[in-house]
Amino acid sequence: MKHEIVLVIDFGGQYNQLIARRVRENNVYCEILPYTTSIEKIEEKNPKGIIFTGGPNSAYLEDSPKISREIFEIGVPILGICYGDQLMAHLLGGKVQKGDNQTREYGKTVIEYGQSPIFKGISSNQVWMSHTDYILEVPEGFDVVATTKNCPVAAMHNVDKKLYGVQFHPEVEHSIEGDKILTNFLYKICQVSGDWTTSSFIDDKVAEIKAKVGDKKALCALSGGVDSSVAAALMHRAIGDNLTCVFVDHGLLRKNEGDDVERIFRQKFGMNLIRVNAEDRFLGKLAGVTEPEAKRKIIGEEFIRVFEAESQKLGKMDFLVQGTIYPDIVESGNGESATIKSHHNVGGLPEDVDFQEIIEPLRELFKDEVRKIGLELGIEENLIFRHPFPGPGLGIRVIGEVTKEKCDILREADAVYMDELRKAGLYKEIWQAFATLPDVMTVGVMGDERTYAHLVGLRAVASSDGMTSDWYKIPYDVLERISNRIINEVEGVNRVVYDITSKPPGTIEWE
Repeated sequence: MKHEIVLVIDFGGQYNQLIARRVRENNVYCEILPYTTSIEKIEEKNPKGIIFTGGPNSAYLEDSPKISREIFEIGVPILGICYGDQLMAHLLGGKVQKGDNQTREYGKTVIEYGQSPIFKGISSNQVWMSHTDYILEVPEGFDVVATTKNCPVAAMHNVDKKLYGVQFHPEVEHSIEGDKILTNFLYKICQVSGDWTTSSFIDDKVAEIKAKVGDKKALCALSGGVDSSVAAALMHRAIGDNLTCVFVDHGLLRKNEGDDVERIFRQKFGMNLIRVNAEDRFLGKLAGVTEPEAKRKIIGEEFIRVFEAESQKLGKMDFLVQGTIYPDIVESGNGESATIKSHHNVGGLPEDVDFQEIIEPLRELFKDEVRKIGLELGIEENLIFRHPFPGPGLGIRVIGEVTKEKCDILREADAVYMDELRKAGLYKEIWQAFATLPDVMTVGVMGDERTYAHLVGLRAVASSDGMTSDWYKIPYDVLERISNRIINEVEGVNRVVYDITSKPPGTIEWE
């Protein structure tokens, strides 16, 4: 089935995938294309609407990302966000210029809305700004439809040509009722019907996988986390016993996780599952390595090498399946966005992978969408709603050099942490929580004796997608119980700290 489509044109902002997610929350399928995409290709997609993303550049500079003015003549509604708004103004004859201390805006901002179809039904006046440049003059045919104290053109529109621009970011949660702006654009301006759902995604993806794989064999990288589990279930529905799942126990997993993965996927799903115990191999490769990116790439390459070895034992395996999702892609800097960190499913892959093709059935989905797909595929809730766990596992939660001793300490501390969160009824409220082991030793006193032992860091965040997050306010009495239990029960730890950094400026993981 061919779905309606809205295109998100990527000009290099960090929220580009988030814009796409917001569109799909409205049951509208979308694709992200680089700004270098030809007008011919854009027209071939037959989009119902187009969204220009933000970006770090200045629209009036020669070497800034641009798109042909022809895009405004194809008759498709366009919404420009931040840089996309400024670019629209610049290309159509308006004036954009560099701001000063009075016109720059960063963070929560009070806005005054005027009359516009995209603002219908909005009552809040809080938006999220992040701009240095600003629009001084709108192009001919445009009206100014919103202002702030420092920004003379916080939004503009040309109703006749269905062109809209907003200087702020409606896609982020800090813009109160920003979701209504996107919904208004999609349904009132683009007049979509909203035909993209989890059921339609599953049907389309299963058909796509069947057509691609046919009678050939696929090897799935199964970690037991949400993403790889849903990818495995989706592949299994499509190709059945032609799928073999390889679970690599690299010694970097949470407590008892290896045994749980083996039990669930062999017994409940009846999948072909091979468990590879590779702890010594991974820890050997990581010995002496402290740089986070180097650790990620080592772990990513070793994953592939293990899969290749298992593939050779099994006979010809044509496809490798991975649970890569959208945030993995954007944070690895694919497309035009700036690189934050590479992911083992993306940046860590070696060039000489011995498979016909890598299949990433979830690469266009965000975490909450993956969970919805998983529930519809029949995966049990306690697995689907587990907190995200990175592919490199404890390899990036042990800060600095990774050793078995450190991993064992961290496993026990993390298990205590999760147990107390569940007892307090907080686990499901928190988007992601975990313990980390910094490369720090501290002095303590235990049993009237001086100790010199490890520090454990605790992290918990509230988020909907992992692209942005706020630190979660765990009650003090719960934190106290967690700290006391870790120090008393986990040998080698004498101090516990709690991370109160939001994203941005920090990332969720420490490495």
